Amino acid sequence: MSTKTSKSTFNKLEFLKLMMLSREGDRREGILLRQSKGWFQVSGMGHEALGALAYLLREDDYIFPYYRDRGLMLARGLTNRELALAYFAKREGSSGGRQMPGHYSSRKHNVFSVCTLTGGNCLPACGAAWGMKMDGKDSVTIATIGDAAARQGEFYEAWAFAVQENLPVVFILEDNKYGISTPTEKFMPFHLPLFDKDAVVKVDGRHPDNILEAGRTAIEKARSGNGPTMIWLDIDRLSSHTSSDDHRVYRDLKDIEEMQLRDPIRLLSEELLSSGELDEAAFQAMQDDVFKIVDEDYIAAEKAEDPIAEETTRDCWGTEVDAEAPPIGSGRQTMVSAINTTFRKALENDPKIVFFGEDIEDPKGGVFGVTKGLSEAFPKQVFNSPLAEATIMGVAVGLSAYGWRPVFELQFIDFIAPGWNQITGQMSTLRWRSYGEWKCPLVIYAPYGAYLPGGSLWHSQSNEGALAHVPGLRVAVPSTPQDAAGLLWSAIHGDDPTFVLVPKHIFRMQIEVDSVEPVPFGVANVVKEGSDVTIVSYGNTMELVHEAATKSGVSCEIIDLRSIVPCDYETITESVAKTGRLVVVHEDTKTCGFGQSIISEMVSVPERFDLFLSPPQLVCRDDVHIGYNPIYEYAALPDVDQVVNAINIVME
Repeated sequence: MSTKTSKSTFNKLEFLKLMMLSREGDRREGILLRQSKGWFQVSGMGHEALGALAYLLREDDYIFPYYRDRGLMLARGLTNRELALAYFAKREGSSGGRQMPGHYSSRKHNVFSVCTLTGGNCLPACGAAWGMKMDGKDSVTIATIGDAAARQGEFYEAWAFAVQENLPVVFILEDNKYGISTPTEKFMPFHLPLFDKDAVVKVDGRHPDNILEAGRTAIEKARSGNGPTMIWLDIDRLSSHTSSDDHRVYRDLKDIEEMQLRDPIRLLSEELLSSGELDEAAFQAMQDDVFKIVDEDYIAAEKAEDPIAEETTRDCWGTEVDAEAPPIGSGRQTMVSAINTTFRKALENDPKIVFFGEDIEDPKGGVFGVTKGLSEAFPKQVFNSPLAEATIMGVAVGLSAYGWRPVFELQFIDFIAPGWNQITGQMSTLRWRSYGEWKCPLVIYAPYGAYLPGGSLWHSQSNEGALAHVPGLRVAVPSTPQDAAGLLWSAIHGDDPTFVLVPKHIFRMQIEVDSVEPVPFGVANVVKEGSDVTIVSYGNTMELVHEAATKSGVSCEIIDLRSIVPCDYETITESVAKTGRLVVVHEDTKTCGFGQSIISEMVSVPERFDLFLSPPQLVCRDDVHIGYNPIYEYAALPDVDQVVNAINIVME
């Protein structure tokens, strides 16, 4: 059990001042915006009482907040000046000026960086809570969301996973009755027969006493290992949705006036004045002190250093880690066996590595047998996931940010779409949007590609071009057992979220492994030297390239990229300097496929363009889907004759 202490004892007078500080900060930002000092503001007015929850938390607890939690953030330990710096988007702020105001983050206080995606924090919160449980700690994770976000699919997935795993997580739903301008009453799942009423605790969230009572029960329940709680707070949004909105357009003015009577600051101050714990003079002095603090903090923040344009690309990726040879031997082997051996050694070496994916436990061991035998040998590190790709992606983010090393499987890369929200909104942006303060090093591996009849649209996709488009992700596509093992070994020990796409057409192909070398990302492999044409490829199409090079009768230099992000343009350039000709081959679609990026990069730099003796050629799948009948599949995919034709064109 942790010995870390919780926040200081709750004091209503001090908490009233904290709520007033939160309110005055919101008010000041609204004024500054009207003075054209700033670009955007999101207010937490009416949500301040939630800050009482912080007094129940310990240092080792985590908060996954949303953008109306200003009061909670101040109570957790973030300073008003830090929030002022965030408002002005200053370099010293928590995001270095990269996030909108209200998008809190503090590694020091275990406040996870807010993403705008509604409900997008719920699954990562479950990931962190799962890590706490596996650590054997009695820490707790708090996830707060707005009422409109309760209709996001990820909210349901998070609750299901939390209940399934009995996680120490408390979900706080801040129900202020509106999703921007849309009343949420008829959409709220708690008004519908979707949740067990015993699972939801409804609370008037306008008074800190109610927050403390419900929060204490839920947190003690989580700490004692009795699972999650859903707290439904009935509160008011006393302001417009954001500075870009005017709630007077869609809300009845009488409703707005009545809502002010339920203002949590008004309710608490009237209680304290009535009980004699506070008098008018002390109340005025408290207000004056708050005004002074806000004045000083916002004046100082406005004068603080702005972001530096040259740092725009800073923190997209982490530091390079020296590659080591993967733990496989030489001799004939398949990708499946090489990957399985690599995974087994990784699990042996590091108890913080955890595997999670559909059907990966024994006796199945994954649909391709990649994890065969691993759950039997490492039952505390290898787990089946639900059929929920967003859960796989989101839990990976939170688990890795908390300190574990997820190596998670997507059953097929084709099924990535439900997890795309977490990939583009959380996984790829976390390091950059938190100015390097948070990171989520993890590995997602997946069977990939076609040339295996019967896959149809749903089991034959490539998708590497879409992943390469997202800054912050590393992407690799091996074509040999040693490269599959080496890239996965590098990814597991790396510092970034990484996708390794394993071509299933050559999964079980027996290949002779002569030597086992380290395989770093961003280093291509010249697998065959030549003098006339440079052919660049990766994955399944390496097989076509070798056959086409032989069939063409031309001296071809063949380069296996291995990783496409980062891409080894230096090796490509050195080869083209020798041959003067370039053919790029991949099985992804043409438009925005990675081959177009290679050719664009090579011809857009004058020094590289001057190397070419003829226009470079791209061989790839047309912009068409892959059909179930093999006739459709092979009609869509690049073939040997197309590669030979491209070689002949560049030789003309």
